[in-house]
Amino acid sequence: MARKILQGWAKWEKYINAFLLLVAVVFPILFTRPYLINVGVMCLIYVLLSLSLNILTGYMGITGLGWAGFFGIGAYTAAILATRFQVNFLLTFLAAAVVSAIFGLIIGLPTLKLSGRYIAIVTMAFCEIMRTLEVNLDGLTRGSRGIPNIPKIGFGEFNFSRTVQYYLILAIVVLTMIVITRLMNSRVGRGILSVKDDDIAASAMGVNPFRYKVMTFAIAAMFAGLAGAFYAHYIGFIDPTSFTFDQSTIIISMTIIGGLGNVMGSVLGAVTLTVLPEILRPLMDVRQIVYGVLMVITMLVRPMGVLGGFNLRHIRQQMGIGKEEKARELSSTEN
Repeated sequence: MARKILQGWAKWEKYINAFLLLVAVVFPILFTRPYLINVGVMCLIYVLLSLSLNILTGYMGITGLGWAGFFGIGAYTAAILATRFQVNFLLTFLAAAVVSAIFGLIIGLPTLKLSGRYIAIVTMAFCEIMRTLEVNLDGLTRGSRGIPNIPKIGFGEFNFSRTVQYYLILAIVVLTMIVITRLMNSRVGRGILSVKDDDIAASAMGVNPFRYKVMTFAIAAMFAGLAGAFYAHYIGFIDPTSFTFDQSTIIISMTIIGGLGNVMGSVLGAVTLTVLPEILRPLMDVRQIVYGVLMVITMLVRPMGVLGGFNLRHIRQQMGIGKEEKARELSSTEN
């Protein structure tokens, strides 16, 4: 039964993705309440964060336990530039992505020669270091008071509405998904997967594992920083409590539960663990218990997550769908 479902999904993947995109596009049209649109925006921000972590943890196999650190770097970069220098949001987005990628290089270069468990500890420590700096660099970050009055996304005196901001983050998420998919289907992506499977064998085949690891870390950090920049402008206020280890736990929970090494898994995990707390809002005391139970069940039933380990492209190749499409293209070209 499960095999037939996967084969059907692989066969009609384009149409399923188009339908899901259509649902996302019409969401703010059908549900016009500001609260629901706000939930939709937060879902997409967390989808972007989960996608970024999935590049590192799902595809490269490096566990990042302190991902909120890069989320915070992007947010503080955008907030400082926007409030102190009145920089346009397009430039703050770009700066946040670049600064986060640079920090990814700074952390990755000295640590990525270590084994996975030690890298996880380093990223966890990095998150705590960044939170401490955000609290103590009062002259730059305003410490525990946070940075208020961050300009909303817009141009000059014109601010985008909540709905327009929803479509903007949706466009960023879709573009990110396309970039990740193209990357992983390219020669670079095959190199990343080979390093994940066996870095010694990859090295013997001419792949430089260390270079690929550092590159992957920087790319993943870049997208996390972009998510932080959007979050800062959208919320309008940030402080160190938004970028703690608890936040990192939520992000990695989304990534693992949704599915490691699967783009749609990040969507599933992020949407589920963003909407679920809203549903369980009357039961605030048990939300963390629910997270824990979901993680335990996922690890027991599907260690790689709900959608982890499924490669629809390979399934299509096994079904011969890819060969049929190529044959049609060749015949149409000859005619």
